[in-house]
Amino acid sequence: MNQKTEFAERLKQAMLTAGYQARPGVLEKEFNTRYWGRAVTFQAVSRWLKGLSIPEQDKLQVLAEWLKIEPQALRFGEASVQLVREKQKRWEDAVAGPEREVMEAFLSLPAAQKKVAREVILALAKANEAPKS
Repeated sequence: MNQKTEFAERLKQAMLTAGYQARPGVLEKEFNTRYWGRAVTFQAVSRWLKGLSIPEQDKLQVLAEWLKIEPQALRFGEASVQLVREKQKRWEDAVAGPEREVMEAFLSLPAAQKKVAREVILALAKANEAPKS
């Protein structure tokens, strides 16, 4: 399967889970009642459900909000979202206490000072590297 067909399957499943029939007419009506922009056509939503196209980000946001699913999960799948969460948790677990305080201070610096701090840290790391044989 490609990205478009995988998206179509997730969209259909999200509609069914939310209690809607996964049909273009239902999708067109429900989407257009919630979307603030120009209405989408029956043909456009049919293409979403058939796996021929993926909606733009603003439309994806509306779909996700309506179907009560995270936009990233709708677009990329729950496994992808879970992978991002795991990486984020590893980072959060690794950076705790004093290191977190330093990182927060670093993030609050102006760009020029961030550059200096980065150069100092990289120079210290390089000086601390074990000599290579």
